[in-house]
Amino acid sequence: MSAIKIKIDDRVATLILNRPQVRNAFDKDMIDELTRAFGDLSLNPDLRVLVLEGEGESFCAGADLNWMRSMAKFNRVENIEDSEKLYDMFKALADMPCPVLSVVQGHVMGGALGLVAASDICLAQEKTQFCFSEVRLGIAPAVISSFVAAKVSVADLYRYFLTAEVFGPKEARRMGLVQDFAGAKEIKEIKNRIVKKFLQNGPLAVRASKALLKQIPKMENPRKTTTELIASLRVSPEGQEGLTAFLEKRKPHWLESQS
Repeated sequence: MSAIKIKIDDRVATLILNRPQVRNAFDKDMIDELTRAFGDLSLNPDLRVLVLEGEGESFCAGADLNWMRSMAKFNRVENIEDSEKLYDMFKALADMPCPVLSVVQGHVMGGALGLVAASDICLAQEKTQFCFSEVRLGIAPAVISSFVAAKVSVADLYRYFLTAEVFGPKEARRMGLVQDFAGAKEIKEIKNRIVKKFLQNGPLAVRASKALLKQIPKMENPRKTTTELIASLRVSPEGQEGLTAFLEKRKPHWLESQS
């Protein structure tokens, strides 16, 4: 049985982690499947948003302990190769050109927080429990660290990486890992509302804006990069259509196609 399920409906892809019997903990096969899926989805130019969810009571409990136990028998070179594949999975999600919306519940532990951090927006059910649990197992949250550090303050990294405290969605929102939390029914409504918002916007403009956000921390010449981007978008077919539709008080073509 596949470790993931994917469905695409009206330019919205939903990827569901599908190992509920182990709280969707990932092993080698699941990591390989996810990396391939993220790569394939990134090549779909019509995709407007990717929704990432977990089947069952928990989003993801991190790494499968049986898989981790087997890795203890591998030598250092084999462990490096395996860890690189894990990093590549998170990187493939972070590099997704369209927006990524994660919806989490139950347990979000260890490496699962790498999936959360690599997403653009995360919604959580109100009783969700989060934990950077690695130090409890005598290891470190190393592979996910760069993805988490892009969203979480240094002070919070020191506290939660080193204590392995369990924290809830309210704290996760304060830290920047979660953007909203509520009951299960309300979270579904919020998810649908956000997806609808994505579909209302110029598809190429959304992708360009996401790419811009990724560039900001390492931008060497902000004046040149940002002015050239807006100039290119203004004269692009989509930019021309959006501006013209606004002035003519009509829907742009990407909304008309949804009617």
